[in-house]
Amino acid sequence: MRKLRPRILTSAQWKRNGAPAHPETQAVTKTEAPGIQANHSSPPEEPNQGEKKFLPPTQGPFFYIGGTNGAVLISSYCLSKGWQRIHDNRREDYKLKWCETKRRDTYYSFREGEQLLYQIPNNKLLTTKIGLLNALREYTRVMNKISRSPTAAHIKVLKMEDFFPETYRLDLKEERESFITVFHDEEIWICKPTASNQGKGIFLIRTQEEVISLQAKMQSIADDPTYKKIPFKAPQARVIQRYIHNPLLLDGKKFDVRSYLLIACAMPYMVFFGHGYARLTLSLYDPKTKDLAGHLTNQFMQKKSPLYVLLKEETVWSMDRLNKHINEKFRRAKGLPKDWVLTTFTKRMQQIMLQCFLAVKAKLECKLGYFDLIGCDFLIDENFKVWLLEMNSNPALHTNCEVLKDVVPKVVHETLDLALETFHKSLRTEKMLPLLSQRNFVLLHSGEDELWPRSIRLRSPIRPLRLSCEPSYQAVNLLSSAAGSSPTKAADRSSKKLEPPRASQKPMGLLGPPGPIHPKSTLHFLNPSSTVKGQPQAPSQEYLQTQAPHSTLSEEPEVCPHPPSHMLTLLQPLPSNSSDFWFQGALEMEPPVMASNDLFLPLYPSRMLSLSFPSEPIPPLQYPQPF
Repeated sequence: MRKLRPRILTSAQWKRNGAPAHPETQAVTKTEAPGIQANHSSPPEEPNQGEKKFLPPTQGPFFYIGGTNGAVLISSYCLSKGWQRIHDNRREDYKLKWCETKRRDTYYSFREGEQLLYQIPNNKLLTTKIGLLNALREYTRVMNKISRSPTAAHIKVLKMEDFFPETYRLDLKEERESFITVFHDEEIWICKPTASNQGKGIFLIRTQEEVISLQAKMQSIADDPTYKKIPFKAPQARVIQRYIHNPLLLDGKKFDVRSYLLIACAMPYMVFFGHGYARLTLSLYDPKTKDLAGHLTNQFMQKKSPLYVLLKEETVWSMDRLNKHINEKFRRAKGLPKDWVLTTFTKRMQQIMLQCFLAVKAKLECKLGYFDLIGCDFLIDENFKVWLLEMNSNPALHTNCEVLKDVVPKVVHETLDLALETFHKSLRTEKMLPLLSQRNFVLLHSGEDELWPRSIRLRSPIRPLRLSCEPSYQAVNLLSSAAGSSPTKAADRSSKKLEPPRASQKPMGLLGPPGPIHPKSTLHFLNPSSTVKGQPQAPSQEYLQTQAPHSTLSEEPEVCPHPPSHMLTLLQPLPSNSSDFWFQGALEMEPPVMASNDLFLPLYPSRMLSLSFPSEPIPPLQYPQPF
């Protein structure tokens, strides 16, 4: 950068500028704003070579907002904290970055533990139709297989067909053929692009002719050689979903409910549920109409009606108004409990959202500083069965009616409050609960105890512990109440010495007392000499089998004075699907540095710097010969 010389003002120039004459000349740099008087007693000091010149008068923190969705609310929140807004998307010195669309460069330059970044990079596992469908299918298959184990008989998972409409992928030939097999005339199916929102690209299928035409179109796309060579230019993949033909109506109008899934922190996971609002159509419901505005309730579709300006306040109801209406119109007729919306319906939404999160939890990219707010759309049919329609990234944060002016700002402000508080607590390795900024959101899932060994307090960090694997169901037991199982009794059967949960006055939602870990969550290594944070790994199960079954970690850890070199000394059963633990085993990591509050620091990728190798070769193992 070219060095600017100071401009010397004479006494006459000072008089013209309205400043009193001074016997000595004053040095004033050109960078000073015009009209501001300068009265330097000495020439300005030259900055050091390593410092940037011409720094602004105040230094951050900076925040960047990309797009207009909720920009006013986010900006006002940050400005109230004294932050400064920047408008250059290429700058990397931000504290908070909130963008509608994701860019690869943003995640590449992201500094873990220093910045907050809105939207988890691969949230498409939840927020696209195909991603959510695949995740729920895989989770159901795995959990059904696990539940057949005698030690996991108490695990109960929501059946996918009980909350998610029958859905097929049109980009796969076998699924297209399966759809054609089950389709019958007089049925309504709805076809959606996998990654669109606001009702874009959606149409209804009603007749066999429309099905044949759709199949031919999908097949032509699949056979087109251009799309095979350049697949990213191919049209967006689609799903086709069975239409809920008997929705519950509010004064003759179709409606759905928008709720929020907040992932306030990804290291460890802190997941919350937030109430939203009900969205209604302007016109009365007619299943035979071809007008999509009568089938889709979102504001984007309703704004197309000329009546929207006059009736827009009737297209959005608060949850309290919905609850009052259900109490008055359906409680006695349907035999519903009082405040069904705020009790039974709310709990069902929480169960469904939790299962969706658990289905992708092991696959989401988690770094300290990532957070996400996801919009979840639910529909209630006339039998009061709750259906999950879809999940959307970057949900609408507009405030164009009175209900939204009340709901959306609270959601945005608490989202940022929780993201900031959990970020700083994780950075300082403090206990997450209680959360001072938690007001309306309800805690669904806390991964604090899963981030081993972050939350483990040791009386003596040098002494190894012996611990046998304890059967359990972790957060899946939160769903057991929906299937008629008792998590408390199941926990009693597994262990009689479970440590009671920490007391908290905040709403805990479905989060009950933490259960023990499922046996399949224990870690298995391939290398006999590999270590977990400096702890040797057992190459076989021979030593573990000699330990007493169903032992738990007592308040005073059991000491093994001279453990074998191959002894497995886990402080807590580890989730086998965690990449951190895989890296620890593969790279043979040393023990992490102890924090001042006697907690291990979390193993972030940026901290995996030091490697340790066994100083002495380990003798080969002698396996028993088969009879």
